[in-house]
Amino acid sequence: MNEPVRIDIFLDAKAYGVVGASANRDKYGNKVLRCYLQNGYRAIPVNPREKEIEGIPCVASVLDLPDDVASISIITPPSVTEKVVEMAIQKGIRNIWMQPGAESPAAVEKCLKNNINVIADGSCLLVVLGYHEH
Repeated sequence: MNEPVRIDIFLDAKAYGVVGASANRDKYGNKVLRCYLQNGYRAIPVNPREKEIEGIPCVASVLDLPDDVASISIITPPSVTEKVVEMAIQKGIRNIWMQPGAESPAAVEKCLKNNINVIADGSCLLVVLGYHEH
């Protein structure tokens, strides 16, 4: 499957988890969350240390995401990404987008073995959806 097809499948979800969401507006974990919101998507921030980000209640882990979340964006260090993928498999997440810098060969391999649509080629959600600062 080529990348544009993978991205179309990823963006066909009802809701999105943003793993590594940040309350700091300068961090990519915040920009990715705002990018979903700017484009009218329903996004749930995943951060164990925050109660809410950008006015949206956070969940502590991937396992706490609502059941209609089929796609997650990961903005975490590679070692954390590997743990996130484990939880995503448990949760039944079908699509994972590892933002540039979050990729791990082991995590990508695990996605492929579990038939998860994975985007980890350096594609950036902010570019694809046309993020802009307000």
